[in-house]
Amino acid sequence: MTGVDIEMSKEIKILGLTIDSKLTFNKHVANICAKATDIYKRLSKAARVSWGLHPEIIRLIYSATIEPVITYAAAAWAPAAGKLGVQKHLNAVQRGFAQKLCKSYRTVSLNAALVLAGILPLDLRIQEAAALYEARRGSSRLVLGDQATEAALSLWNNEAEIKAVKLSLPAYCTVYQAELLAICKATSEILRNSGGSFGLYSDSRAALETVTGQWNLHPLAVEIRRNVNRALEQNKMVSLYWIKAHAGLPGNERADYLAKEATLSSRRKPNYDQVPVSFVKRNIRG
Repeated sequence: MTGVDIEMSKEIKILGLTIDSKLTFNKHVANICAKATDIYKRLSKAARVSWGLHPEIIRLIYSATIEPVITYAAAAWAPAAGKLGVQKHLNAVQRGFAQKLCKSYRTVSLNAALVLAGILPLDLRIQEAAALYEARRGSSRLVLGDQATEAALSLWNNEAEIKAVKLSLPAYCTVYQAELLAICKATSEILRNSGGSFGLYSDSRAALETVTGQWNLHPLAVEIRRNVNRALEQNKMVSLYWIKAHAGLPGNERADYLAKEATLSSRRKPNYDQVPVSFVKRNIRG
């Protein structure tokens, strides 16, 4: 280029990820382990030789500082974590923290210290981080099951039911997601209704607190808030109420009946199929 020979580079660093020509990621592992080790040495020096910090403080430092450094961009290089040479570097980083967490002697094996400390080996944490990334991107290779979870809502005008809606979710979805989906569909019905005042009743306190807590960014909660705001723009009043489950309230009992009825009916395409992180973690660690 302009008379200058440009040599082939054997590695390149992109956004903190070092990629070598053979995709071994050995240099990347060496870099992040050196960074984590440096953090460990600085913390050890600050807390002196005995490191008199409370175990929970050490755990917080480990989970908030060391694990993020090690698992950064794990989706790109997770296969390398299965190599013995890489695991040796990772074990050297994790050993000191595990021993200090369980206050063991240096002669205690790493596996025993990890069990006593209650933390996963770093090579498994890297694989878990990669699997969670895939799940969030919708490309998880996990077997997700073939049964369904059901939800339902019943729309009433005074004392008469005017509409019943049955909702289907895959088996890996939680009851919490089903409750949020029912509330979300109810707010969509409110937008299509010409009335001016609506009461939305649910026996799930957790779902209602998620909706009313602006800090929670669950996709269904965000959509519910958006629907409620649109309803307000249409001069519609929407009130949320928590009711006790199985207390004999007609609307709530009707919704429960519809959900059970939907479970016995033929299978259909799910109304919502986002995999909860808790399910992914159970499958990875199971």
